[in-house]
Amino acid sequence: MKLRVSLLLALTPALAFSAGKEDAVKIINESANVFNEIMSAPDKGIPQEILEKSQCIGIVPNLKRAGFIIGAKYGKGVLTCRTDHGWSAPSIIRIEGGSVGLQIGAGETDLVFVVNSKTGQEKLMKDKFTLGGDASVMAGPVGRSGEAQTDAMMHAEILSYSRARGVFAGISLDGSTLRPDKGDNEALYSHPVTQQEVLTGAVKRPAEARQLYSTLDGYTSGKGRG
Repeated sequence: MKLRVSLLLALTPALAFSAGKEDAVKIINESANVFNEIMSAPDKGIPQEILEKSQCIGIVPNLKRAGFIIGAKYGKGVLTCRTDHGWSAPSIIRIEGGSVGLQIGAGETDLVFVVNSKTGQEKLMKDKFTLGGDASVMAGPVGRSGEAQTDAMMHAEILSYSRARGVFAGISLDGSTLRPDKGDNEALYSHPVTQQEVLTGAVKRPAEARQLYSTLDGYTSGKGRG
């Protein structure tokens, strides 16, 4: 009996680590699917001009609202930025709180945000920052070509979008906080990593994120940063 208990105690950290990696990979694949579904919708999606100029893209599938706690929102997703060699390794992120519009009241909402500037990208390197506070954020224009609207909105460092009940639209994320999920990232990369290491290309891209890269490359021409 003592041997079984000792063996179980020895295996518990490894099992938890393995489960953490599985969860992280699931989030990555769900994010790739959400982005592909949004961009595949006829005459909808994020304007191509915005995607081509993007420095980073964040995707949060199934953001949830806790109805018993006023204003409580929580979701996990991925964030990746352009490097000289294409998209960086993904960082698993958490987004919490803030005002994310009435659509969240429908239950679960998919979020996508596009970082337009290198200054916005630099702010993402923090362990935690507030959208609309540390970085300016605005509801993004929708459609295959958003040139007329895009020019008026390019002063925002981040453009944000949501999809709820099949409806895709720009949405405000003011007041929401974003931070890396250190536990999931450590499980994914098998050692502790910082947000900066992941997003600047210092961390090797995991093979498990192939679907994410393929999806992003398909809509952004896969180029490195300019």
